[in-house]
Amino acid sequence: MAVKMQAVKTIGSKAGTRKNVLRFMWKYKTLYVISVPGIVYFFIFKYVPLLGSVIAFQDYNIFQGILASKWVGLAHFKRMFAHYDFLNILNNTLLIGLYDLLIAFPAPIVLALLLNELRLVLYKRVLQTIVYMPHFLSWVIVSGIAIGILSPSTGAVNQFISWLGFEPIYFLGEESWIRTVLIGSGIWRDSGYGTIIFLAALAGVNPDLYEAAEVDGASRWRQTLSITIPALLPTIMIMFLLHIGKFLDFGFERVYVFLNPLNKNNGEILDTYIYQVGLLGQQFSYTTAIGLFKSVVGLALIVIGNTLSKKTTGESLY
Repeated sequence: MAVKMQAVKTIGSKAGTRKNVLRFMWKYKTLYVISVPGIVYFFIFKYVPLLGSVIAFQDYNIFQGILASKWVGLAHFKRMFAHYDFLNILNNTLLIGLYDLLIAFPAPIVLALLLNELRLVLYKRVLQTIVYMPHFLSWVIVSGIAIGILSPSTGAVNQFISWLGFEPIYFLGEESWIRTVLIGSGIWRDSGYGTIIFLAALAGVNPDLYEAAEVDGASRWRQTLSITIPALLPTIMIMFLLHIGKFLDFGFERVYVFLNPLNKNNGEILDTYIYQVGLLGQQFSYTTAIGLFKSVVGLALIVIGNTLSKKTTGESLY
């Protein structure tokens, strides 16, 4: 009898939970309807194409299709790690990704802290608009501006170097400078736009905290260390986790517009290599294997970073 009563309670509990869920969804039906286009977009353009990753394990023939192409197992992955060009390009990608993480990632944070210290509202808004604007330029335009500024004959940078008495530097013609140019141009283009999230987080800090700190005699620097930065830490951690997820995904267009035969050895990354070998060379299975490798590494970095973040700071993506 007790078992029957327990079963009835369980069934009733499940029915009640289902009813509560349906009631909750009906209450917020407008939000669910608005989210449908986004869900459909991600399903069609993000999840369905994942099925095509199977060609990484085939000798894919465009005329035979996925179903009739020959299966080769891990042959493309073995070729990938044995190829000298791939190892050199992987090294370039890792180094550029590391420089981007160490130098470019903190740039919006520092800029947001500096903008937050401005007290003249009009000046602050004008300055924010100025630093946001480069983000809306395409990488083709950014590369044109960079090439003009860094020109060894007429560029402003080399004019200044010559004025100091040194020899001009051909920045885009020397492979030792290409990584600096890539990171520097990225900071100039995107750091201003990246401050939006951090400034929004700072807007939520209680002003009473700063007033209390001033009463206690804390300087602006001390207030930044004790109030502002701790308030930003949860946002910084979430953005950091999102950033490391695309560690190997530096961007095709961002690099391709700066590449030339003189700097290609240090500047070519996985994205440009995939374009050259996959689209131009029509080695679809090989480059799919490279893309799958990038995705697995990105997923592993997010999982590891999220776990460490949850244990150390309590902040996590999931």
